[in-house]
Amino acid sequence: MPQKNLHIIIAEDDNDDADVIFETFNNNPDFGKVSLVANGEELLNFLKDTTNETPDVILTDINMPIRNGIEALQEILNHHELKNIPCFVYSTSINPSYKQKCDVLGVKAYLIKPYSFEAFEEIPKTILSIISA
Repeated sequence: MPQKNLHIIIAEDDNDDADVIFETFNNNPDFGKVSLVANGEELLNFLKDTTNETPDVILTDINMPIRNGIEALQEILNHHELKNIPCFVYSTSINPSYKQKCDVLGVKAYLIKPYSFEAFEEIPKTILSIISA
């Protein structure tokens, strides 16, 4: 996978976190396009809409309204055209059952949502290191 001009879609329902994570990826030179949706249902709708460009990476929060991140990932990772997109989860929850579900689904990494702006900047670097390994 090329390390420049990647397209990431992020599902995040918290407006403050969405602003920070959007800016973090927007400021990273390896990500050329950042798409943002507010929940798992919007994520699925975006991915299934053939007029949208298929993203290179998916990052989703877990706890969201309408459809949570794990429910969306279950559908994504069982879809023949979407299952090869590297999927990442980030959450404030350190619930072991969430991590276990993500591992079973084939999520590339379960990241803990940081509390500082500086720590958010590590998320794109972590994702890049995993997808380029």
